[in-house]
Amino acid sequence: MRCGFCADERFPSAILVTLLIVGIACAAPSQTQPAANESVARQEFLHQLVAAAVERTHHAVHYDPAYVRIPYPGGDVSADTGVCTDEIIRSYRAVGVDLQREVHEDMVANYSAYPRKWNWLLHRPDPNIDHRRVPNLMVFFQRHGEVLPISTNATDFHPGDLVTWDLGGNVPHIGIVVDRKAADGRYMIVHNIGQGPRMEDVLFHWKITGHYRYYAPSLK
Repeated sequence: MRCGFCADERFPSAILVTLLIVGIACAAPSQTQPAANESVARQEFLHQLVAAAVERTHHAVHYDPAYVRIPYPGGDVSADTGVCTDEIIRSYRAVGVDLQREVHEDMVANYSAYPRKWNWLLHRPDPNIDHRRVPNLMVFFQRHGEVLPISTNATDFHPGDLVTWDLGGNVPHIGIVVDRKAADGRYMIVHNIGQGPRMEDVLFHWKITGHYRYYAPSLK
């Protein structure tokens, strides 16, 4: 017995082609819908991340780069202390991403990929400090996030993007682009360069060394 859609002399080929086209068209939405949902989820994640970064500007933080032993995972230095990386870590943690764990686990598995000179002259990964150094975050975002163009055009930078700079003399810095704009229409940056977390128009104040976007691991 032939199935109802099998072509034979009693089933015109033109009708068969029409039915096949209709069948494909009906199936298409279910195949593309996950990608659309993923895009919406990513945008919502960035929206929440930006809100968390802006909220950080309401905290008083004394700049302190000292090595401190902290719990793992989910550890943090004292809430009233921190450096530029801690603003990134705290913003991500507010939306459910523990960069302390993510970075440390990647360094355990791929330690040779990370710059040794920034790791406190250690010979093994250390969850107390791995995630708190800009060069380590740069490698991590290169490996697990999106590497975006380094540009002199402000319109290439969007809320939720992560930017790293060289402040001069190979002193690294990191901040996050937020959805608030300066008078000239450029998106501002939330960062901590010594006066605690602030939102400022500093995108092009220093040499940009990296431009990234990093979502929650579940959204990769």
